Amino acid sequence: MIDQATIERILDAADIVDVVSDFVTLRKRGVNMLGLCPFHNEKTPSFTVSPAKGIFKCFGCGKGGNAVNFIMEHENLSYPEALKWLAKKYNIEIVEEEETEEQKQQKDERESLMIVSGFAQKFFARYLWEENEGRTVGLGYFHERSFRDDILKKFEVGFAPEGKTPFTDAAQKQGYKIEFLEKTGLTIKRDNWMRDRFSGRVMFPIHNLAGRVIAFGGRILKIDKKTAKYLNSPESDIYHKSRVLYGIYQAKREISRTDKCFLVEGYTDVMSMHQVGIENVVASSGTSLTVDQIRMVHRFTPNITIIYDGDAAGIKASLRGIDLVLEEGMNVKVLLLPDGEDPDSFAKKKGSGEFLKYIEENETDFIRFKTRLLLKETNNDPIAKARLITNVIQSVAVIPDKITRSVYIKECSQLLGVEEDVLYSEIQKQKWKENEDFKKREQRDQRQYSQKKQAPKISTPTVQYDLSIEEIEFLRHLLKYCNAIIVMRDIKAKEEYEVTVKDLMISEIVGDDLISEHRLFQKIFNDVAENLENENFDPWKHFVYHPDGEVNKLATDLLSDKYIESKRWSKAGAFVEKAEDILDVLIPRVVSEYKLSKVKLMLSEIEKTIDEAAAVNDFNRVIESQSTYMNLKHVEKDLAEVLGRRTIN
Repeated sequence: MIDQATIERILDAADIVDVVSDFVTLRKRGVNMLGLCPFHNEKTPSFTVSPAKGIFKCFGCGKGGNAVNFIMEHENLSYPEALKWLAKKYNIEIVEEEETEEQKQQKDERESLMIVSGFAQKFFARYLWEENEGRTVGLGYFHERSFRDDILKKFEVGFAPEGKTPFTDAAQKQGYKIEFLEKTGLTIKRDNWMRDRFSGRVMFPIHNLAGRVIAFGGRILKIDKKTAKYLNSPESDIYHKSRVLYGIYQAKREISRTDKCFLVEGYTDVMSMHQVGIENVVASSGTSLTVDQIRMVHRFTPNITIIYDGDAAGIKASLRGIDLVLEEGMNVKVLLLPDGEDPDSFAKKKGSGEFLKYIEENETDFIRFKTRLLLKETNNDPIAKARLITNVIQSVAVIPDKITRSVYIKECSQLLGVEEDVLYSEIQKQKWKENEDFKKREQRDQRQYSQKKQAPKISTPTVQYDLSIEEIEFLRHLLKYCNAIIVMRDIKAKEEYEVTVKDLMISEIVGDDLISEHRLFQKIFNDVAENLENENFDPWKHFVYHPDGEVNKLATDLLSDKYIESKRWSKAGAFVEKAEDILDVLIPRVVSEYKLSKVKLMLSEIEKTIDEAAAVNDFNRVIESQSTYMNLKHVEKDLAEVLGRRTIN
């Protein structure tokens, strides 16, 4: 268990902008920061971070919370694990009691795989630097490739010892279970037979965005035609190859700073570019580019340059992947290196300055590059040229921005010698086909829905808490203006007096015994009530960092600026002025709205009681209920008059 004092230190140190910026590129928008949500696919930013409030909120998918919530959601961690993650980031020491065997067994399997992978990285790195075989074979290979030691340590490379099970034996000796060694792919097990997967290979750890090792790539150093040159970890609960980019952890800050990302193919390409000072680079590790990988880059920049080593067959095979990049609304450029060069060799030969100059002078936007590449193959064949036009237009058609599309159409018209109207016509055909396909899918889905007993419900991004609008408004104003002082007028005494918002709102509801029965409402209401005399009570910090996940989630939503306002307020025009300037009018109105909603609910319940009592001839109960009902109707009328409404008697 982490003691409360340490938790407080972690929460005080965890700056929401600093934490989120490790994963999302944020740009200032007024007093807040804005970026693309990491939790759902979006092309227009709706993910907002409030530095002042210490919270994040996505108005697209509804996720929100504090720095701890963000790490829990993004890294799939429990609350204690997220606290440990933040403690490590801010160099805060955590002293815990030793885990019991039962606690160890209860550890989440995913975390166990992470721990095993972390151990493996340290084992391979230690073997590279400290063991004779590692230094001679592994380190010798890297030095022969002219890699500096600081770069090798930056990427945490290592060496897996030769032999059947030296790594597996060492891991089991340290208490790591064979089931997790097998699930990570570090150990291959068949009945009673076992061996290390990466035996005799130099090791390239693959990190996630948070910097934790989730998989490995291993390169064999022996010449063996029967053995794969590179070997990767198999898919697991923590590693999905299509969602990972090698080097993203080491590159993310520089990608954000330069607003540009270079995409290469292999591990050593990334390392060599880092070595010459070009750090905004990642690798697809030999896989075809996927939508998940594209979206990962798009979190940090919309600008990407794909670097090829001149292999025409490889370039043509990757064209479809680049269409996916265009479809995500990114600006794509392509760079061809001179014959016989790859990013690794070219970076070492040219250095940072010359390499960057070569990129600047030779990178070409993708549509122009694709058109010229395919144009070479037509040999003035009309049919081949027609196929080329269709192929190029397919790429242009997926670009979401109309202005960008029109620029490319104009350029393609000149390159292909085809009138713009013809190209626009082709794009319309593409769009029409997409719409037809969409309609067919929609109709199919509708048929499937109609076969179900219930029609599908339309949901909104805002998280629902089964609270009424009036309850939401009450809590939102209570939290947002809790310690603000307002001036009230005592009509009988004909004098004014000052009172805090929390004192007024709490006393009004407690005095009339109208506290909501909703669990979350009661939790927030009672916590504030208990701190009426506490001048240092900070409702934002108290609730946004509340250990009850539902409470801090609701508090985050309530404190988010774009949280839904009551329709009654917008119709009445109550927010024409800044809320802070009219709190003496606004807060009593919010309280009255809440009270009226509760009174109406009580009236409805009493009507049911009267009907039930009359049905069994319980006239005493009928008379008693009617008396209560009439009293409440008077209260309803008074509240309605205060709010400027009519009531129906």
